[in-house]
This record gives sequence, structure tokens and C-alpha cells, in this order.
Amino acid sequence: MTARHGMLHLIATGDHKLMRKVNRWPAPKWVRLAAIGATRAGDGWLWYLVGLVILLFGPADRLTATAAAGSAAVIGIGIFILLKKTSGRKRPCEIEPHCWAHILPPDQFSFPSGHTITAFAVSVTLGVFYPAMLPALLLCALCIAASRVLLGMHFLSDVIVGALLGTGLALSSHAVFA
Repeated sequence: MTARHGMLHLIATGDHKLMRKVNRWPAPKWVRLAAIGATRAGDGWLWYLVGLVILLFGPADRLTATAAAGSAAVIGIGIFILLKKTSGRKRPCEIEPHCWAHILPPDQFSFPSGHTITAFAVSVTLGVFYPAMLPALLLCALCIAASRVLLGMHFLSDVIVGALLGTGLALSSHAVFA
């Protein structure tokens, strides 16, 4: 067994152990509603709304900031589509039924989390342009990422990789546009 194979096996084992705990956890109603709300916000409308508010009321660099965030998000979408097709990783909800979440996944594959890539790509990009907004934007991104695991849509490693990719895209986009 190679070191790489051993590391991937360790990650997959941890992912499946957490999946079984989450899928069997009868979460309180407020957790269920918060998770569903965060995932729905991560479907895109939250980022469109934030972008619109910045375009309408933001400072002089608002066009640059929204162009950078939009570019990071669009590139992120391309990357996650390619990686999902390449990896072919099944979603947790297809491996084991979830005890309370019955949301249909937006696509067939799990790795990486597109919601998380987009959330971090947009929130980190805008947060670098507007540091006062960074804590609130990161909170939104973290809630979206956590909701994907809580709802059985993704493994923990899917959202960790999504957050790293989204952050990398954000910082690259900021460097190009700033």
C-alpha cells in the first residue's frame, strides 16, 4: 500500500464514520431548518443578492470586487464539474439513507462540494476587498459547507477540499483584479 493510497483510505474511513453518525442523528428541528436554509442560500441566490447590494451601494471599487468574485465563482463551477465527473464519488445519501433529510442532490457526484467552492470563492474574494464584511461572509460560507454534510449531500472531505479550492480561487481572482 502506497502512502497516498493509505492516506486516501484513512480519509474515506473517517468520512464514512462521520456519515453514519450524521445520517442517523435525529437533529433538533432548529438544526434541520438551519441546515436546509443554509443549503438553499448556497444555491446561488444569497451570492446574487450580496453582489447586487455591493453593486448598488458599494464604494468606488464595487465593479472590480463583484467582477473578481463572479470570476472566481464561474471558474469554481467549471472546476467542480470537471472534478465531479473525474472522481465519480457517490454521495453519502446514496450510500446510506438519511433519517430526516430528503433533499434531492443537484447532481450525481459528491467530490468536491460545489456549494462550498462557490461560497468560499465569493465570500473570500469580497471579504478581501471589504475586510469589515469578511466575518459575516465567512460565517455564511461555513454554514453552507456544514449544511452539505448535515444534509447527507457531501462527505467532510468534500467540503474541506471545496473550501480550499474556493479560497485559492478567491485569492487568485483578487490578485488578478486588484
